[in-house]
Amino acid sequence: MRIIRVFPRRTNATPTDELAFVGDPTLFAEADEVHISVTFSWDISEAERLEKCWRSVAPVKIGGPATGQRGEQFTPGQYLKKGYVITSRGCPNRCWFCGVWRREGDFIRELPITEGWNILDDNLLACSDDHIKKVFAMLSKQKRKYFTGGLEAARLKAWHVEEFAKLKPKEMFFAYDEPKDKEPLFEAGKMLKQAGFKICHPLRAYVLVGYKGDTFSAAEKRLIDCAKAGFLPMAMLYRDEKGERDPAWVRFTWSWVRPAIVRSKLKSVIKECT
Repeated sequence: MRIIRVFPRRTNATPTDELAFVGDPTLFAEADEVHISVTFSWDISEAERLEKCWRSVAPVKIGGPATGQRGEQFTPGQYLKKGYVITSRGCPNRCWFCGVWRREGDFIRELPITEGWNILDDNLLACSDDHIKKVFAMLSKQKRKYFTGGLEAARLKAWHVEEFAKLKPKEMFFAYDEPKDKEPLFEAGKMLKQAGFKICHPLRAYVLVGYKGDTFSAAEKRLIDCAKAGFLPMAMLYRDEKGERDPAWVRFTWSWVRPAIVRSKLKSVIKECT
C-alpha cells in the first residue's frame, strides 16, 4: 500500500523521502492512503485544514502525539527521519506539565531496538538495565550518537556514565523542569565531569520556563544553575493546551535557545566552572 505521510511543519526530525510531504498536496501526489502526523497540539487546526486539502488524493487519517493517540511499535523512517529512533514509550513520573504519561501510560513499554543514532525515548533511563545495555550496544556501531529525547538525572547510575564515556555522544540532553530536579542535575554533572566530559559539551539540559507562577528572574537562575552544574541550558517555553504563549516570555526565551548566544551569556559562569 502506498501511504503518503503529511506533516504540518518541518523540523529536524521530519522524514525527507518522496512520500513525506509538508503542507498542501502537489499536483502529482498519488497514494492509497494519507496519514497526517501531528506532534504539537498547536498544529491541530492546521492538520484539520490539511485533511480537507488531501481528501482529493486518498482517504485521510489524522494521528500523532498531539491527538492523544498512543504510540505503538516504532517503524524507522515512517514518521521520523531515518536515524531518529524510539526504543521505549511511556514514563512513570506523572509530571503535571507533561502529556507523555497521559498518552503513553505511567509505566515503561520497551520496544524492539532498531538501528539509529539519535535516541528520542520519553525516559530511556527508566528502562530495565538489560534494555539500556542493548541500546548502548546498538549505538556503539553508529558513527555518531545523540540523546535528544531527554535523560533523567535522578536515574543516572555509575555504569550509565561509564557507557556514555565509551560512546562519546555529540549531544546528550538532561532536564531541569522543577526545583526537585536541581540536586540530581548537579550530581549528574559531577559524575559526568569525573568521567571526562567537559563543561557544557556535549552536556545539554532542557529548562522549562514560562509556566504559571514562573518569573524571569527565577527562570534565569535555573538556566544559570544548569551551567554551574555542567550543562549548556536550552529554554523550553511552556504552552497551554491551546498552544498559546505570552509574548514577553517568547522574547525572554529567544536568547536562551541558540547555543552560541547562550554560551556568550554564560561565558563567565562556564569559565568559573572549568
